[in-house]
Amino acid sequence: MSVIRNIFTSRSDKDGNFFVTIQKIIGFKPKTIQHYEEAFTHRSMAIQNKRGHAFNYERLEFLGDAMLGAVIAAHLFDEVGKGDEGYLTKMRSKVVSREHLNELGRDLGLLNLVKSAIPKENFGVNIHGNLFEALVGAIYQDRGYKYTKKFINKRVIDPYVDIEKLEGRVISYKSLLIEWCQKEKRTFDFNTYEDSGQDVVRHFSVRLFIDDKQVAKARSTSKKKAEEKAAKRAYYVFQNKIDIHRFN
Repeated sequence: MSVIRNIFTSRSDKDGNFFVTIQKIIGFKPKTIQHYEEAFTHRSMAIQNKRGHAFNYERLEFLGDAMLGAVIAAHLFDEVGKGDEGYLTKMRSKVVSREHLNELGRDLGLLNLVKSAIPKENFGVNIHGNLFEALVGAIYQDRGYKYTKKFINKRVIDPYVDIEKLEGRVISYKSLLIEWCQKEKRTFDFNTYEDSGQDVVRHFSVRLFIDDKQVAKARSTSKKKAEEKAAKRAYYVFQNKIDIHRFN
């Protein structure tokens, strides 16, 4: 069984003192720096703690996701007087959307702190949001709910939670389009197929039909991304009609 080694000493020359870097990001002093070391360790390092548990950011990511949801939910409940459970759930989902979390992680430069045995360019785009969630989890483990809330208020709620803007933000164009089609009794079909062509990376193409008429097409590295891209293009075709449905 391997145990935690001082794997972060190599950061000194590249990133400066890890403790100081974390303190600047979170806005207060860490008590136990090991929690933050775990938040920025990739599973490819294959490290275990003294109890034989994996020492990487994945479990902290799970905890951070829960804490983000709880703090955002409490804020919306206290500050937004209108709207039922469904409305509040939609608003929370927009705040903690994967796209938004990726943006937060990228803006803080969290990827620069990761210790990994594989090249960082091999990580997917969601690594930024995953690290942000792991950081939130580390703060909770280190300083508890009070400081976790303080960090989320500073980095998420104060700069980004504007209800009017959130109401206009679309989380999933595909879900929005399907909901509109169902309400308007329109048929829809995402005709998705593999279309790698000469590309080394696997690609998918999609043709989106509404009422048996092709209204958009798109191509991407996954079915989900291709369908979302096509749905976004279709949204702009029917934007005026869909927005009437969204805001009424």
